[in-house]
Amino acid sequence: MNRRTAIRRLATFLLTTASLAHAQQTAGKRPRIGYLQASVPTREGRAAILQGLRERGYIDGQNLTIEYRSAQGKFERLPVLAAELVDLKVDIILTAGSTATRAAKEATSTIPIVMLQDNDPVASGFVASLARPGGNITGLSTLRPEISGKRLEILKETVPGLSLVAVLGASDNPGNAQALKEVELAAGALKVPLQYFDIRSPEDIEPAFQEARWRTARDWRPAT
Repeated sequence: MNRRTAIRRLATFLLTTASLAHAQQTAGKRPRIGYLQASVPTREGRAAILQGLRERGYIDGQNLTIEYRSAQGKFERLPVLAAELVDLKVDIILTAGSTATRAAKEATSTIPIVMLQDNDPVASGFVASLARPGGNITGLSTLRPEISGKRLEILKETVPGLSLVAVLGASDNPGNAQALKEVELAAGALKVPLQYFDIRSPEDIEPAFQEARWRTARDWRPAT
């Protein structure tokens, strides 16, 4: 089982134990899940969710209804899509990514929200604390920013001649700050310069890679 599938199966466990049972207390009502994501949906992602629900006895279209909403990479659409799910009176909203979670949080304070993953839900403002999250949001978090520094160490071991590393991230995501700090600490110890590229929308990705290629040709020593 890969990491993505594991995360999604854990999320479906939270879904079924936290809110679907409550929804079924209403006689004759079929539980309804809202699934909100910022990126383009993948067949693998949906299949993992459906499989996890099926293992808990829920089948979309039979004893469960899933309302899918995707911003298709256009993050500005998320508030509208979140509002649609609220208007549909879904029993729970499943969010894929911190941008989708933020949109859902701003759309409702009463419908339960389950995060598939967030780097640091406390820093992101989604929960008050891990021990007492409060509010209407629960879910999964990596909370392992030190892994970012370890990845750089492994990269340096794999490519001993490494002389410059490009780091792509979103500066408007509070959960990324600690991860970047860990990368900077590791880079200092390894004496490897970093070049940070701020990715706030899908449109920023291609220019970042173009800039990284240009810097590779100008500054980097051959790594292969």
